[in-house]
Amino acid sequence: MCLGIPGRILRIAGDTAFVDFWGTQKQVRLDSLDETVAPGDYLISHSGCAVRRIPTNEILDTLALYETILAEAGEDPLARDMVCELEGELVRHALV
Repeated sequence: MCLGIPGRILRIAGDTAFVDFWGTQKQVRLDSLDETVAPGDYLISHSGCAVRRIPTNEILDTLALYETILAEAGEDPLARDMVCELEGELVRHALV
């Protein structure tokens, strides 16, 4: 199962956003996104690609939901997928 991860856009360079995911910064491709985004916006990212912009009125609820999932990451397969994706990105960036 796959799960996108919410993050806050720090800056944008062309079709790439530099996004903060709970203190981990990753590059996210914006070329498949149909919406316009700007620094400060939140988006859902999956495998390094933006899936959608999170509407302003949904940001707090969305982040709270994901924080709950991460806090209970024990044997929850959704939480495990999120943790693995974040850790995988850290390993890939360290190898580059």
